[in-house]
Amino acid sequence: MMSDYVRNLWYMAAWDHEVPESGMLSRRLLDEQWLIARLPDGGYAMLIDRCPHRFVPLSKGRLDEAGVIHCPYHGLGFDRSGACVHNPFPAPPPAHVRARTMPVVHRHRGLWFWPGEVDKADPALIPDFAFVDRPGMQRSSMVIRGHYELLTDNLMDLTHAEFLHVKSFGVNGSIFAGRQSVMKDESGAIWNNWDMTDVAAPMWAEPMLAPGERIDQWLHMRWHAPASMALTVGLARAGSGRGDMLIPQMTNPHIITPESQESSHYFYDHEATPEAAALARQVFVEEDEPMIEAAQAALNGQDFWDARPAILETDAGAIRARRRLMQLRRAEAAVPAAA
Repeated sequence: MMSDYVRNLWYMAAWDHEVPESGMLSRRLLDEQWLIARLPDGGYAMLIDRCPHRFVPLSKGRLDEAGVIHCPYHGLGFDRSGACVHNPFPAPPPAHVRARTMPVVHRHRGLWFWPGEVDKADPALIPDFAFVDRPGMQRSSMVIRGHYELLTDNLMDLTHAEFLHVKSFGVNGSIFAGRQSVMKDESGAIWNNWDMTDVAAPMWAEPMLAPGERIDQWLHMRWHAPASMALTVGLARAGSGRGDMLIPQMTNPHIITPESQESSHYFYDHEATPEAAALARQVFVEEDEPMIEAAQAALNGQDFWDARPAILETDAGAIRARRRLMQLRRAEAAVPAAA
């Protein structure tokens, strides 16, 4: 049976600051509740947030100075490997009692987990988000009420900015005069790029220009399976060969991890100001989410492809991402040939 989730991939569970020092975070990921613990030695552990004895959430317990997580119900203690290493009663810890775990890696200010075959969990496969570790930025997250592939559709087709984001960061009609290109690079990433030459500036950039002055603008979105994206935005004075920049080129993460079949964690960053935080929430919550939620409601549980969606040329990046995920699902669902 083919799962909606590709298992042999790295997913992001949280930004590192979301897990308190020597503390724990409980979060629903891929339809299950998981506990992420920041251990006293600086490492991390990821355990199913359910004691294997009587199913109480381990996150309601405590993390001790040795890095052992104690169940609040009967006191059993579990180490980072999920093994039961403490029994408060006069008997050895029961060797047959274990909590499920997943590999977790701290990289690019995020905590990445691998829900598939452990021997395939190569940290080198984590997409490159090194750019997030820069001063003046705040990393944030929210839950969006929508399937993760609908969010990917939204981010991999930025033409919707001309309609949904007019008041926030609308591109002032420039995409209509732009050129789209879709490509795959050596890392396996799919790029959906828009390049606009000699176009009108977005309204927020007009004060930086002389009246009537034109710009070159580019919007390049990089996608890695399952839904880890990075958006690069650049604006330069027209005719300068992208050398006379209005502002420094910006690259921001847009990383999606399924919470459930109908909701997704959205990890992003923005400038560390109240105004920038408010603008980000306006774009995601007030403008994007109602459309994503409406699309999901209209599907009413129907498979995306069974609904026979109309495909436009501008959907090329999003459709390539969907097809790549389908290929990965089929590969994981394939039954090995009999010996």
